[in-house]
Amino acid sequence: MRDTRESRLLLVLLIAIAFALITVDIRGGEDSPVDGARRGAATVFGPIEDGVSTAVDPVGNAIQAVKDSGDRHDRVTQLERANAELKAKLGSDDRNRSRSAQLDKMLKTAGAGQYGIKGAEVIAIGAAQGFSWTVTIDVGANDGIKRDMTVLNGDGLVGRVTTVGPGTATVLLANDPDFTVGTRMESTDELGFASGQGDRPLRVELLNGKAKIKKGDRLVTFGSQADKPFVPGVPVGLVSRVDPSGGDLTRTIYVTPFVSFSKLDIVGVVVQAPRKDPRDEVLPAKPKPTPTPTVTVTVTPSANAPADGLQQEQ
Repeated sequence: MRDTRESRLLLVLLIAIAFALITVDIRGGEDSPVDGARRGAATVFGPIEDGVSTAVDPVGNAIQAVKDSGDRHDRVTQLERANAELKAKLGSDDRNRSRSAQLDKMLKTAGAGQYGIKGAEVIAIGAAQGFSWTVTIDVGANDGIKRDMTVLNGDGLVGRVTTVGPGTATVLLANDPDFTVGTRMESTDELGFASGQGDRPLRVELLNGKAKIKKGDRLVTFGSQADKPFVPGVPVGLVSRVDPSGGDLTRTIYVTPFVSFSKLDIVGVVVQAPRKDPRDEVLPAKPKPTPTPTVTVTVTPSANAPADGLQQEQ
């Protein structure tokens, strides 16, 4: 519409009419003469308002979600922290169960050999730059530990005590190149000397060059004079390889230790030797061989076959 004198007069007239209607509506209250018109307008424009509200609500919800995001983030952080604490507790329980199992196994080994032991925990390993295989345990002179005592765990021979302090001691492991222990073969009683070779199997020189040895045979400690540094009967390992006999006075075999030297945790120092040699009593029972099933085939004669088993002529 153009801005003319007539349009201005029309605008003024409309404004005047609007004010008049408002005045009448206010004075009339619930009996206002324009109430019917207002309800009609609500009927017409109400659905449009609802549609606009519905379209705008997601925006409002998104704005509210942004406002609440800080609280949700704090809640997620709390849940993550609680989950981490639970995992740590479960991990701790797993470790405790593992240590308890190690202790039980070691006590059974000590009981089988009638060894009096002092339980200990490995708290350090030897210097990385050295060539020696040693560990430090958390018992020492104050606990009755002395030099040249046998150290074992639930699997077998760990080593011997070499250095003793007031509250700690150093153990030379059986796989150290400077370690040597007298051994005895299970059942056959063949004697020899086992030496450590680091992360390789122990090397054993048997005194009998013609000894009959096979893969899987087991060895225990022979024992030392006055039971120092080694008590008898402690499991050492099993034969993994046998060198051919060349007519020498001795024979070389290689033995895989029962003990995993890279996983030491709970060990026991033998503070009291057994009254008698336990011989092979400490070795675990050998697994029984699984019997091979026998299959029997039974032939059932056909109903149409002749009684005498002969085929009839066609």
